[in-house]
Amino acid sequence: MSSNSCDSFAHGSSWHAVVVNITGLDATELSGAIHDRSVSCREVMSAYLDRIDARNDVLNAIVSLRDRDELLTESAVCDDQLDRGISRGWMHGFPHAVKDLAETKGLLTTKGSPLLKEFIPDFDALHVERIRSAGAIIIGKTNVPEFGLGSHTFNPVFGATVNPYDSTKVAGGSSGGAAVALATRMLPVADGSDFMGSLRNPAGWCNVVGFRPSFGRVPLHYGGDSYSTLCATDGPMGRRVIDVAMLLGTQAGWDVRVPTALPGTLDELASPESCRKHLQGSLSGVRIGWLRDLGGHLATEPGILETCERALHRMEGDGAVVVPTSLNVDLDALWTSWLHNRHAYNAAKYGALLKREATAAQIKEEVRWEAELGVSLTALDLQLAATTRTAFFEQIVSMFATAGGEFDLLALPTAQVWPFDVEQRWPAEVGGRAMDTYHRWMECTLYATYAGLPAISMPAGFSSAGLPAGIQLFGAPLADVDVLRYASSYERLIDDFSVGMA
Repeated sequence: MSSNSCDSFAHGSSWHAVVVNITGLDATELSGAIHDRSVSCREVMSAYLDRIDARNDVLNAIVSLRDRDELLTESAVCDDQLDRGISRGWMHGFPHAVKDLAETKGLLTTKGSPLLKEFIPDFDALHVERIRSAGAIIIGKTNVPEFGLGSHTFNPVFGATVNPYDSTKVAGGSSGGAAVALATRMLPVADGSDFMGSLRNPAGWCNVVGFRPSFGRVPLHYGGDSYSTLCATDGPMGRRVIDVAMLLGTQAGWDVRVPTALPGTLDELASPESCRKHLQGSLSGVRIGWLRDLGGHLATEPGILETCERALHRMEGDGAVVVPTSLNVDLDALWTSWLHNRHAYNAAKYGALLKREATAAQIKEEVRWEAELGVSLTALDLQLAATTRTAFFEQIVSMFATAGGEFDLLALPTAQVWPFDVEQRWPAEVGGRAMDTYHRWMECTLYATYAGLPAISMPAGFSSAGLPAGIQLFGAPLADVDVLRYASSYERLIDDFSVGMA
């Protein structure tokens, strides 16, 4: 999985000079190289900025990039700290770009909306605080769809982010900029967020790894209403599972400001050594429930299911037991429940903007559609949505061995389609079936979200046209480390996928 990047430096001191391919290192390797002084933080920053200069003009993954001289000065401060025996954390000296939905102190945060094209927050979102505390230098933002709605990263402020495997195709979303920056080694790791596959979908389409944690594992602190984010979470993305695990260890942990935060921290993921220990294992005896297309309920494009099944066959070669299965719920009622909760959330969040003509005219049509339907819902509609969700949670959890069920993991495609043309807003038809909403083609991602389960998107393979697809593996509530361990075992089977483009 190594890159052939030429962003290399010969760094020497009292020992012989060693040539280090900086952007070819995965994040955990980079941390080790910085801390053993094989490379300087200034060299790391320079290599990544050179990479951005070379790739970003076409791909448009990173936006609001800060001044090079300022960043190199901050990197020199990090080197000085190491000279004095001070490390702020495993990300010490890392260049990091924050997803442009998250408030970032002193840095333009647009959320892809023209309404926020001049918004510079005076505070950091909680997970950004934690990434800074781990030693990262914030260099800019990663591009998103407007307000994060939709799995195609385009907006009127910065334009579209394109797929690194084919610049005429979409990168996915809403963490599309993050996934592309990872795939092309413009960043060591990336933060994403996920409501309806927003970090899983672009990870799959860019051939990298994206992890949606258990509900509450990575606390969200938006202020105002701490209970409306019952489907959303921040999470880590990377080129290797160990890098994702390390970033999760940074993002996770209780916070007094967030009533839904899980207590404690993930001590297993506190260091590279501990991560390696807890990610060791094989898939021998692991039982995987293959949900496929849910008995034909999910429309899929040709080749998607077959690509995932080839990935599952690799897992069987490592001793996994793959069993076709289904969800014993009314899937149409579940979709309606999902829509009602989503509509209500967006109506509460954006309804006030739609009441003012000047702001309503600057909001994308999908946001207006969500909010307008949300305001028409009754209390009874929302109560029925909640009870439907509860019944679904009870049913899907009963499928896991931790609750007396049959499976250690469940599996689905990460997306029901291949990356589509960048000029297209969303697929209007999939497999001969009309899509009745702008996100129906991403229905496969809602099940882990709605039950609050830990879910990871792993590379599954490629289409005949060379476009990537992902497979999502999800586990029981709170089984985050188990899911990461199983994913790490699978990762060892796919070295030929060259995860993360050169």
